[in-house]
Amino acid sequence: MNDQELSARLKKAGATAVSDALDRLGIKGQAIGIVPVARTMRFAGRAFTIRMLPVGLTGGSVGDYIDDVAPGQVVVIDNDGRMDATVWGDILTWVASQRGVAGTVIDGVCRDSDRCVELGYPVFARASTMRTGKDRVTADAYNVAVQIAGVRVEPGDWLLGDADGVVCIPASRAVEVLTIAEQIEAVEDEIREAIRQGKRLDEARRDLGYHALQTRSR
Repeated sequence: MNDQELSARLKKAGATAVSDALDRLGIKGQAIGIVPVARTMRFAGRAFTIRMLPVGLTGGSVGDYIDDVAPGQVVVIDNDGRMDATVWGDILTWVASQRGVAGTVIDGVCRDSDRCVELGYPVFARASTMRTGKDRVTADAYNVAVQIAGVRVEPGDWLLGDADGVVCIPASRAVEVLTIAEQIEAVEDEIREAIRQGKRLDEARRDLGYHALQTRSR
């Protein structure tokens, strides 16, 4: 399966089904507390990671990396959950949108959120604020392992975001996770159809094994 097909199928499956699949496989991948600027935003793609640190005595900038992000990749910024300094704003949103970047995920805050909405560019963060990160944080490393809301993200891992939040999928498990997520979605469709045919919800759930869908495989 190529990346384009995997991206499309992950977005169709959605974050909740993928989250259930991660639970079944015992993979910690739910980035709790990272939410979209607008609920209609949705993305899937491989991670381009950035690790931020406090600026300290050496100076530095929040980074001029955006031209190195390939179309379809997701910018993943580990800013240690900071709420007092942004690391993503208007210009980065505009350039990323022009370059076909899939989206941005920040363990921290963004700003210029109206621009994200105007361009339909997906940005997921803890919140938005106006205060710049310049002279407060610096880009310390690119394409290294980072963490987003306590979830480890390696360069090239898959991230999926929609109205319900963000999930991270290890690159080596992406097809496996997608397959289970699609199976879960199929069972839920069968439950809905059974109810349309007149079956009780509790009966449909029992008959189709609903309560075990997320149970960890042994």
